[in-house]
Amino acid sequence: MKYIYLLSAILLEIAGANAMKASEQFTKLWPVVLMVACYLGSFYFLSVTLKYMPLSIAYAIWAGLGIVLTAVLAAILFKQVPDAPAVMGILLIVAGVVIISLFSRTSVH
Repeated sequence: MKYIYLLSAILLEIAGANAMKASEQFTKLWPVVLMVACYLGSFYFLSVTLKYMPLSIAYAIWAGLGIVLTAVLAAILFKQVPDAPAVMGILLIVAGVVIISLFSRTSVH
C-alpha cells in the first residue's frame, strides 16, 4: 500500500503543478481551486507514506518522479519542450531515483 500512497501523492502533485500553469498566475479561479485541492491531497498522501517509508526516500521519489512527469506533461500540454541540458538533468534525476529505490538500505521494500 505504501507505493499506492506514494503514487497518489506524485500524481496529485503533477496535477497541481499543471493546474498552477493553467491558472495563468492565479487569474483563473477553477485551476486555482484544482491546484489547491491537488496539493492538499498530495501532501496528505505523502504524509501517509511516511508511516511506512523514511522521509528522505519518500521525498526523493516524490520530488524526482514529480519533476520528470511534470516536465513530460509540460512538453505535451504546454509545448514547453526541454532542451538537451534539461533532458540530461532529468535523466540524472531518474537515475538517482532508480539507485535509491534499488540499492539504498534506507529504503523500505
